[in-house]
Amino acid sequence: MTDPATDANAATSRALLEVAHLSKHYPLRGGIFGRTRASVHAVDDVSFAIAQGETLGLVGESGCGKSTIGRTILRLVAPTAGTITWQGARIDELDAQAMRSHRRDLQAVFQDPYASLNPRMRAADIVAEPIRNFESVGASGIRDRVASLFERVGLRADQMPRYPYEFSGGQRQRLGIARALAPRPKLIVCDEPVSALDVSVQAQVINLLGDLQREFGLSYLFVAHDLAVVRQISHRVAVMYLGHIMELAPRKVIYTAPLHPYTHSLLSAVPIPDPARQRNRNRILLQGDLPSPIDPPSGCVFRTRCFQAQEKCAVEVPPLVELAPGHQVACHFPIQVEDLPARVEVQAVAADAPVEATPDVEIVTQESAERKAEEGATGKGRGAQEEALDEGGAAEEAAVGLNKPKG
Repeated sequence: MTDPATDANAATSRALLEVAHLSKHYPLRGGIFGRTRASVHAVDDVSFAIAQGETLGLVGESGCGKSTIGRTILRLVAPTAGTITWQGARIDELDAQAMRSHRRDLQAVFQDPYASLNPRMRAADIVAEPIRNFESVGASGIRDRVASLFERVGLRADQMPRYPYEFSGGQRQRLGIARALAPRPKLIVCDEPVSALDVSVQAQVINLLGDLQREFGLSYLFVAHDLAVVRQISHRVAVMYLGHIMELAPRKVIYTAPLHPYTHSLLSAVPIPDPARQRNRNRILLQGDLPSPIDPPSGCVFRTRCFQAQEKCAVEVPPLVELAPGHQVACHFPIQVEDLPARVEVQAVAADAPVEATPDVEIVTQESAERKAEEGATGKGRGAQEEALDEGGAAEEAAVGLNKPKG
């Protein structure tokens, strides 16, 4: 499997895919004449790039627009605004016929491994269909290619005549991966490919995707809810909320020294594999409900639930700016390391580390600050992002060995 920790600089090379100011709004029509009454702001002003051989993880709550970005890049839906550039050529304005020449390079692995497969087609025909669509290959050549793909994804050649219902969930997802690989693509959009699988099968599929990336030089846009899964496979991670990218950074930075309050909230919600610490942790509990994408808040869309929000947040939309090399944050008041409300939890989640392996960094909350004032404590918080990142990365590597996948 490729090493996400050492390949985080892959995005600095020539990008295969460039997305600039991408937006997708779905009109809501009503009345006698079907006029547009409002719009669902599924994706708003999103920009990023993916280099060859890189995996960009896309995480966030349900309904934040992750899957819509993937579908828009694949041109399964048309963008409302913005540009999509594939290998130097814009594809956001192409019609179906003109887009066909790019379909071979852009493939997808979908969330539901059964609903995405035609139940009336045999497994061999499902995998062979892209080859027939994009190449002129004889029947024997197709049969050999399909058998080779079956073997490569961990299926047997004698399973080729079976129908999808005759496979287990993990086998169906492997079948979906084989179909995506069949036309020899350069980018695969993985839309929550392991969320419907149990943990042991998840590990097998993640390891398989990593092996295929190393073997074929594939690029992935990996959409997921599970932060642990994203950490395992991604080189960089983009955190989304209500159609916007809140933070974009190399994987290790996101998990050891994030700067956006929402990123901290997500990491705070991840269970820690230590019962004592899990019981005593100081979680960040967001107030209120997720706003409606039909009527998103003014200014920063996260301000209605943010513990850092100030008046400026209601007036100005924070741009996604680079605060450190490769680390972009959309926040007027990014969290400083000495103010991290869940610093120890961030370390533990990032490393899956035992208590002894986690650096002794104090959690700074309002209650602990008051308690320190009463007790005359001096505090032990770190004072620089670089120091936190160095120590966090060391703890992460020492605890789990980032170069090796779990499972």
